Amino acid sequence: MKPSDDRVQLSENSAAYFLWPTSNLQHCAAEGRANYFGNLQKGLLPRHPGRLPKGQQANSLLDLMTIRAFHSKILRRFSLGTAVGFRIRKGAMTDIPAILVFVARKVHKKWLNPAQCLPAILEGPGGVWCDVDVVEFSYYGAPAQTPKEQMFSELVDRLCGSDECIGSGSQVASQETFGTLGAIVKRRTGNKQVGFLTNRHVAVDLDYPNQKMFHPLPRNLGPGVYLGAVERATSFITDDVWYGIYAGTNPETFVRADGAFIPFADDFDISTVTTVVRGVGDIGDVKVIDLQCPLNSLIGRQVCKVGRSSGHTTGTVMAYALEYNDEKGICFFTDILVVGENRQTFDLEGDSGSLIILTSQDGEKPRPIGIIWGGTANRGRLKLTGDHGPENWTSGVDLGRLLDRLELDLIITNEALQDAVQQQRFALVAAVNSAVGESSGAPIAIPEEKVEEIFEPLGIQIQQLPRHNVAASGTEGEEASNAVVNVEEHQFISNFVGMSPMRSDQDAPRNITNLNNPSEEELAMSLHLGDREPKRLRSDSGSSLDLEK
Repeated sequence: MKPSDDRVQLSENSAAYFLWPTSNLQHCAAEGRANYFGNLQKGLLPRHPGRLPKGQQANSLLDLMTIRAFHSKILRRFSLGTAVGFRIRKGAMTDIPAILVFVARKVHKKWLNPAQCLPAILEGPGGVWCDVDVVEFSYYGAPAQTPKEQMFSELVDRLCGSDECIGSGSQVASQETFGTLGAIVKRRTGNKQVGFLTNRHVAVDLDYPNQKMFHPLPRNLGPGVYLGAVERATSFITDDVWYGIYAGTNPETFVRADGAFIPFADDFDISTVTTVVRGVGDIGDVKVIDLQCPLNSLIGRQVCKVGRSSGHTTGTVMAYALEYNDEKGICFFTDILVVGENRQTFDLEGDSGSLIILTSQDGEKPRPIGIIWGGTANRGRLKLTGDHGPENWTSGVDLGRLLDRLELDLIITNEALQDAVQQQRFALVAAVNSAVGESSGAPIAIPEEKVEEIFEPLGIQIQQLPRHNVAASGTEGEEASNAVVNVEEHQFISNFVGMSPMRSDQDAPRNITNLNNPSEEELAMSLHLGDREPKRLRSDSGSSLDLEK
């Protein structure tokens, strides 16, 4: 690991980097967190058992998250995890704000000791209060076989390589893993690179330096083209940076921020990229999740997704900010919890990276709010009603916060894509001019071309530039490091960005099982939401659990 103070000495063009949060304890955040919740306690009004609080009922995500954090010790004592949302009665979502408490078995209070009973209402600072809703979480062990007919459709076939275009929902793969392309994006700063967003666990293997991505498959495993190599990625971020508040009392509290940015390679034919989401159509801008907005702006909303394994599916946002603790004393959060419509699974293995999209409302375009990073598949389920069996659920990352973290902007129209390609080319020429202009005395002129002429495989123009004379610039790296110097460390990974790998002496192909029947691997944490190794293309008899896709 490179110390954060040394990052300014490294050029952003020389290596990809991995955003990783440092321990809160190294920055005295534990004391600050204790003071924060200590001050909240001063604003707590006296409690009157058996009577409804006289304060205001919680109405926003922030209200519920603050109340939960204040009472986190008692909630952790008897639960597998918690989330914020609306109370659920007989399988139907109400409009009553509540903290959802997940337990292994839900029984009548008659069979519990008084000390085992959770309060029906929790009151927070300033008298703000909410209901407590106990939800049963069942864990089943070995997953059941998924019927193959659920995994094959015309849409899935197109996403896996039979379409002439690539875009949101398309299959992307490395030498050993595969997943789903989430969105077409561009860098906000620097060289304005155009590329795509997917999960970190789909794109990055920290035990292996080669982070190249292909569609639909690497060339040594099947037909496919080289898309590019990972330029930046992130996995976990401290809660105060992600949410802007302390979301838990535990000094070691992290949010799952599973994302990776892959710029398109110089010789990739970018005219094959589309911003239209197959099965959905054109989409609108990112729906930014404001913690102070009313709960019903997010909770209870209908969503859809398009992924390389299950195609187009629909569901409902059941909760936000799911919290769980592992046996090592670390607290984890994941942003979005979705349950499939009509008791159907919202996602399958290989759908990791898919956009979670709010369905259109009042004539507006569908708007993305997150990307899928995992789920229960057939191992663990939520029992929302007594007259039906448990249901599958899916977890996702807040897209707006992830884009801010990786310094990316979403591209939602083909016209905006053309403009972004043009900006990238101009930024590259400007960088070359700044590096060699003074010594040569003749700046490189930008030819006046139509956008259609620029919107070609990037390598046609970029290969002609004298890149071997360009000195690495660390200006942007200095700005980025100054902004987050007390939050993260950058782990630099060997960068393979550039032209497609064409060597004839590549490693021999590995033994690969059928993509539709992959092996399962994961690492469970408390509520079985923990990080695991990514979905493997090859068979691995040692795998056991299945959360991430």
